[in-house]
Amino acid sequence: MRGSLPNGGKEGQELSHAAVLLPVYKKEGECFLVFTKRTKLTHHAGDVSFPGGSYEEKDGDLKNTALRESHEEIGLDPKDVRILGKLSEVRTLTSYYLVTPYIGLIPYPYDFKVNEKEVEELIEVPVSALQEKNEGRWVYKGHVIWGVTAMILSDFLSFVSSYDA
Repeated sequence: MRGSLPNGGKEGQELSHAAVLLPVYKKEGECFLVFTKRTKLTHHAGDVSFPGGSYEEKDGDLKNTALRESHEEIGLDPKDVRILGKLSEVRTLTSYYLVTPYIGLIPYPYDFKVNEKEVEELIEVPVSALQEKNEGRWVYKGHVIWGVTAMILSDFLSFVSSYDA
């Protein structure tokens, strides 16, 4: 799955498609999001991100990409995820990917199985801790959430706050 590169890319460069899952669970009346800190992989090494990755033909669609990658990275069984919806696509800042984010409700507690080749650390963050952004990023317990993940998180928080009104 490829797409045309919008403004800002090299002429002739095509975007690759990717998808991420925003795993959400409720614990003691509060919503939490699950992030990963990436290992020293080729792209976005050491970044805090949502589980996800590149589309593969066998996936069939981007929702399945998000579920497959979440299973590979953190051991999240697709049968345990209830997809609530998808957010707006976002283009990565440093590579040529168009990322489609999906929101998925998962049970709590969950026995995550972290793939140490891809994930250095699993980070579970209460949504209430993400209310204040500083210079386009969030910091939670020393973890910096920035770039595409911050853009996706902003969209998610806007979506959630529309239900608080």
